[in-house]
Amino acid sequence: MKIIPVILSGGSGKRLWPLSRKQFPKQYQSLVTQNTMLQETILRLDGLENLAHPIVICNSSHRFIVAEQLKQINVFNSTILLEPIGRNTAPAIAAAAAYVLKNKENNDAMLLILSADHIIQDTSAFHNAINIAQTQAKKGRVVTFGITPLNANTEYGYIHTEPSNDIDSALRVKLFKEKPNEERANQYLRENEKLIAQNLTINWYWNSGIFMFLAKTLIKELTEFAFEIADAGSRAIDNSIQDLDFVRLERKSFESSPAESIDYALLEKSKNVVVIPLDANWSDIGSWVLMDHISTKDVDNNFIKGDVLTKETSNCYINAGHHLMVAIGVKDLIVVDTPNATLISTKEKAHLVSEIVENLHQQNRHEWSNHRKVYRPWGWYDSIESGEYFQVKRLHINPGAKLSLQMHHKRAEHWVVVSGIASITNGENKITLNQGESTFIPLGVKHDLKNKTNKSLEIIEVQSGSYLGEDDIIRFNDIYGRASS
Repeated sequence: MKIIPVILSGGSGKRLWPLSRKQFPKQYQSLVTQNTMLQETILRLDGLENLAHPIVICNSSHRFIVAEQLKQINVFNSTILLEPIGRNTAPAIAAAAAYVLKNKENNDAMLLILSADHIIQDTSAFHNAINIAQTQAKKGRVVTFGITPLNANTEYGYIHTEPSNDIDSALRVKLFKEKPNEERANQYLRENEKLIAQNLTINWYWNSGIFMFLAKTLIKELTEFAFEIADAGSRAIDNSIQDLDFVRLERKSFESSPAESIDYALLEKSKNVVVIPLDANWSDIGSWVLMDHISTKDVDNNFIKGDVLTKETSNCYINAGHHLMVAIGVKDLIVVDTPNATLISTKEKAHLVSEIVENLHQQNRHEWSNHRKVYRPWGWYDSIESGEYFQVKRLHINPGAKLSLQMHHKRAEHWVVVSGIASITNGENKITLNQGESTFIPLGVKHDLKNKTNKSLEIIEVQSGSYLGEDDIIRFNDIYGRASS
């Protein structure tokens, strides 16, 4: 019986702004190790028996980021399901299960549902818990993993459990509790401490958001307790289309699904749910306070990343990856610097960052969505400088990649090759430029850019015109299947 990992990678991570942005959220960044969080989620599964190729569910706008990051860790046979709109975890999981069951050979396939933004440091303990969960899932049960609480954390949901004589190595669920206040969380911990003193199993766990079940069990349970979600997921798969290496869920069907979490849609209603305790140094990096908790500190209890000088500074989280930062006489702060936005907050008020992101969104400011460095399927660009009628970008084009054949109504462009060899269409002319050479592309002229070599190509692009937005692009031919802006 094979295990199919299903990686939920559709979140935007607003509470970790400004590092996490809508177009490049936390799961695609290297926050803890050299690998991104998505990559770590897949790599930590190495060693499990009967492991099949993963399914990654993500936002359509992130599809090329996901594909590139999977390629970087030599994962080439995965399935990438594209959500046309975010509808929470239950519809995404329902669609994944429906996709698996389309293949009759997968009738007994087991799904391991994972979030792309978790940290699990004890891989051996994680694998042991999965092996125990398999036994329960084979019996047709819905399995979730409970984390032993280390403190009265108010960022996590809690599960109240009880032992059961008819369930080996697992606990029965009494009820789920949403994120509690500090007083209630402390009450849960005191109850656990009393049980520990009596050499009994604790009964309060953090809800990890990790699940395991047969694909057919999930569909059966959802059909009973959340039919609309199961039906919408099935129709979204039946009407899906193959787009290059991606599977696009049909929008109308998927959008018709209620936007509910799997906890609310199923786990809180079903009597078929069991909990496997998981003690594997698990963390869900959902906020700067949680990020601070897992970070290694110096003698003054500061986390320091980047070029930072401190004096009489304590209990701070300081992330300065782009230039020198100096902190004097401050304490209990979160300071995160990026090239186009800086966050300074007390730890006590850091949870309000999501409200700031909403304000930026309402004001239509690009900082809520994009970093200065923006990833594209052909590579990335970095907006170095801009003014009312000009913008300077650094373009990095991957080996073998190509920008679409396009034109602009409101801007002209001047390209200068910094390194590599550029193959360019400029109107009727086909030209090749080497390092230090340049070309000017007038307003309204069709043009494209190719890197035909096995080395990276870097271009400085100077734009000039009355409007410099990314939506002034008319695409005539694009190998990545993107429509015109």
